[in-house]
Amino acid sequence: MTRVHTSTIIFTALALVAIICGRSFADPLPGEVLKFEQLPLNNGLAPSVGGAPFPGHDELSTADLNTAGTYSGTFAADDFADNYSTPVVHVSWWGSYLNNPTPPSSVQQFLISFESDVPSTAAGGFSEPGTPLLTEVVSAGALAPASGTFTEKVINSNVAEPLYQYNAELALPFQEQANTVYWLKIVALVNPQTQGGLTWGWHNRDWGIQDTLASPVPVPGETNLGTAANPVWHFQDDAVTGRVVAGVNSAGTLGILQEVTSGPLNYTFTPGVVPIDGPPGIQNFSEDLSFRLYTVPEPCTVVLLGLGAVGLGTKLWRRRRTA
Repeated sequence: MTRVHTSTIIFTALALVAIICGRSFADPLPGEVLKFEQLPLNNGLAPSVGGAPFPGHDELSTADLNTAGTYSGTFAADDFADNYSTPVVHVSWWGSYLNNPTPPSSVQQFLISFESDVPSTAAGGFSEPGTPLLTEVVSAGALAPASGTFTEKVINSNVAEPLYQYNAELALPFQEQANTVYWLKIVALVNPQTQGGLTWGWHNRDWGIQDTLASPVPVPGETNLGTAANPVWHFQDDAVTGRVVAGVNSAGTLGILQEVTSGPLNYTFTPGVVPIDGPPGIQNFSEDLSFRLYTVPEPCTVVLLGLGAVGLGTKLWRRRRTA
């Protein structure tokens, strides 16, 4: 019987991990699977091909560093739920620099927070973010698994505020449960002393494209608020905005220290010009924000576990040889 050298086994396992898990500097990384999607209004262009032919707008979501050493400003957040109890490892979203087509610099850090849902308790009220479940800061840089970094690239420069796409690999995955409503909060962290007057906004969702990945369990969930001929797709409840203060918490990491939700957002038009979000009447519908959530597929987990088993078997084999 031919004896296979231990290094050969390990090399083969590592190669299999590389092939299936796809360690690469892309966005998202190869092998990551889309699990929730609200595409941006972008005149019906990529990635929202065939969507509503309007450019959309951005909701302010920026916190500035102050002399107290904390970040304070305005946040935007939106709710979501999908069908799988799998971790969120990668987040994509879209946004722009408000009132500035040529910003002096770019955002270097974003605060990303996954939070529980506080359902509405009053007729005509709105739900809102609750307890932060996972909060982390991602920094500008190349992507790698669990790198805690994000990339920025312009995808539409032919508008008053060029639209950027962002991709982030979370350093810690968010352990999401299926059919459960959560809130995603994304806030640009800016140091005015070194970055100038950067003001960033989160782009709103393309209401002409249905998110078929949304969980059907929460009510009303993904809903057509329009008609069959002219759909206006919306998930669960309005996006919300509020005040946020972030700083170093008791755990020694930068996190949310205080937040106050101010209410639901609605579609708004730019006064005096052609509507940017849709035809007349769209302002009467609820607003969502644009983002994608990705998870890790099962094959990666299986191969990584197999690699661990190879390592353990190698140790036992070596012990038997030296015994």
